[in-house]
Amino acid sequence: MVIDKELAAIEDFIIKEPDAIALGSVGPGVVRDGMDRGWVRRNLAVGIAHQREARCFQHGHAAKQVRAVAVGDGDFIGQDQVRQNLEILTAAAKGRSECLDHVLFYGPPGLGKTTLAYILANEMGVNIKVTSGPAIERTGDLAAILTNLREGDILFIDEIHRLGRSIEEILYPAMEDYALDIIIGKGPSARSLRLKLPRFTTIGATTRLALVTAPLRARFGAVYRLDYYDPAAMEEIVKRATRLLKVECDPTGIEEIARRARGTPRVALRLLRRVRDYTQVKSNGLVNRDTAVQALDLLAVDEMGLDDVDRRVLRTIIEKYNGGPVGLATIAASISEEADTIMDVVEPYLLQLGYIDRTPQGRVATALAYEHLHIAVTPRENQPRLIP
Repeated sequence: MVIDKELAAIEDFIIKEPDAIALGSVGPGVVRDGMDRGWVRRNLAVGIAHQREARCFQHGHAAKQVRAVAVGDGDFIGQDQVRQNLEILTAAAKGRSECLDHVLFYGPPGLGKTTLAYILANEMGVNIKVTSGPAIERTGDLAAILTNLREGDILFIDEIHRLGRSIEEILYPAMEDYALDIIIGKGPSARSLRLKLPRFTTIGATTRLALVTAPLRARFGAVYRLDYYDPAAMEEIVKRATRLLKVECDPTGIEEIARRARGTPRVALRLLRRVRDYTQVKSNGLVNRDTAVQALDLLAVDEMGLDDVDRRVLRTIIEKYNGGPVGLATIAASISEEADTIMDVVEPYLLQLGYIDRTPQGRVATALAYEHLHIAVTPRENQPRLIP
């Protein structure tokens, strides 16, 4: 393997010139003057053996993950345009016997970005390594992941917008040139060593595309947005989930759960489990419209899928600030929620429904929000102008 040859080259170099090596690039510590060469040789051999053993274990574990989690094309419902583009992308890569181009998925949480990454790995017949932006704290963490990849493997990075700038600098040459640059030694004797990496695919997922830096975004050959699912797709998703969870559910119950799921499969699965629990305890175990309505009302999920936090945001804008405009930080402080939670989870769906509007001055509640909450629309006072 390529990595085995590179490790052997590093081992040979360190054995010949142990005083020139700062093991911060390969392992902990720095080689000091007078240090026994045999000690360096033994510890380096142990370190390289550990790296190889860890790589073999991770490859086996990743393969098991793919076999257990990945699903076929026929099982993925909705996102027709994205799915068609991915079918062309995978078919072209297979026809050329190449690995996939780097792919970036973005959109609200719970729409299937991680699932699509597993599907691509399954379709290409390769292993997938899964990590996230916050989990990669040091450049050495990313270097360890990259050197453990095989030809054609997929590296999936969730919340890629939270990668540190120093981490991104390591990722740039890895994505473009399939190379890893490391520094050996310190001071005037320091030297740069470039390790060749096997050709691999990076798949990134983010809910905040604007926070992904332009240089990183430009290195992805395919960028796809995942949007909320339409009612028909949501019903199919709930119907399939009832078969997998072995839940007895008639079409009216499926329709009610899908209608209140906010167009998000993750929410639909969560609601289905809670409705299943309710019918098991309070009814005969059959999910129909009546039992679904009773269970979802108990969970404070209304007919449009709004939960308690959504309604508190709308009521805060309407009742406390006369419909707006009001800033995001003010809303978050008023309802004791994080501003990021409101921006990532609450706002996208309210904007989709047309219940709020974003303006340069802040958030404004629309007439549809008043109607949904059964609040009479009050005329909004315009801000006084200096010039009549």
